[in-house]
Amino acid sequence: MVQRRSRYSPEFREAAAKEVVERSRSIAEVARDVGVLEQTLGTWVRKYRETHPVEGGDELSVSDRARLKELERRVRELEQENEFLGKSAAFFAKKFR
Repeated sequence: MVQRRSRYSPEFREAAAKEVVERSRSIAEVARDVGVLEQTLGTWVRKYRETHPVEGGDELSVSDRARLKELERRVRELEQENEFLGKSAAFFAKKFR
């Protein structure tokens, strides 16, 4: 039995590629989130970069890119912690009324 490959819309492909390029997330992480193979997403990212060249041409150095990625990861962690603390505060405020 032959399985049909699912087709993804150009908008879906571009959104997934943007997630990698503009938010500096790893291909593996985004591929897991959107439910596609890493190789497939890698192809989409390569094509996106070819059609959307970097404006200004000022590329970050490897150390700057690593630092930026670490800072973005830390921001995501802090946002998650903040959300959790807000929910827990609401829970305890509700419980002790």
